[in-house]
Amino acid sequence: MISNVEKLYSLISNDNKKKQSLFLMALNNPKAALEKICEIGRELDIKVTQEEVIEYLETVDDEATKLWLIKARGGL
Repeated sequence: MISNVEKLYSLISNDNKKKQSLFLMALNNPKAALEKICEIGRELDIKVTQEEVIEYLETVDDEATKLWLIKARGGL
């Protein structure tokens, strides 16, 4: 079964404009990026929490995501 956060991550990953915008936001303000991810989820009727997003991202095997998480952990 695919969780809401997995669905949302997939949609964002496939939208280069959203993905790039979120990544740049995360570099400057990781908390705002998490809030934006949750907001995108609400807009798409895919409800997720910030905690769910962080937990899921920790499982993703992607170098850019791992760099973002390091930054996010320092800023949260």
